[in-house]
Amino acid sequence: MQHQFEHTDHEMIKIEVNLDDIPGEWLGHVMDLLFDAGANDVFYVPIYMKKNRPGTMLQVLCSESRSESIMNIIFQETTTLGVRYYPLSVKRLGRQFKEIQTPWGAVSVKEGLLNNKVVQQSPEYSQCKEIADKYGVPLQKVYQAVWTHLNG
Repeated sequence: MQHQFEHTDHEMIKIEVNLDDIPGEWLGHVMDLLFDAGANDVFYVPIYMKKNRPGTMLQVLCSESRSESIMNIIFQETTTLGVRYYPLSVKRLGRQFKEIQTPWGAVSVKEGLLNNKVVQQSPEYSQCKEIADKYGVPLQKVYQAVWTHLNG
């Protein structure tokens, strides 16, 4: 598993660009393409640009080895003429998974490890949603069942 052990990635790049005059529908498409190309994270921040024009800042975190293909997507799929990028280190927790039984079925829980101790726990959303849809129970109730078992 790629992130099984706690570590720091020193060969990461943060790419960012301010966008205006781009339809909102395009932004979702660009995000999908960037994730498909191997971006670790993609997000948008609403901003105001010169002359008080509303815009959107696109930020992408990726490995240095993927930065060229990521930038190519940004140039081809957005309205920008330039991007900013800079090296970045990322501290990552170790990760492990455990399976929790709910009244409706099993849910995987991702655990974040710091110094080999669990400090974060996150139920897998897609499994919780699938259970909620299948059994007609509120998603919140599925999460509560997982948390009750974890904190039991």
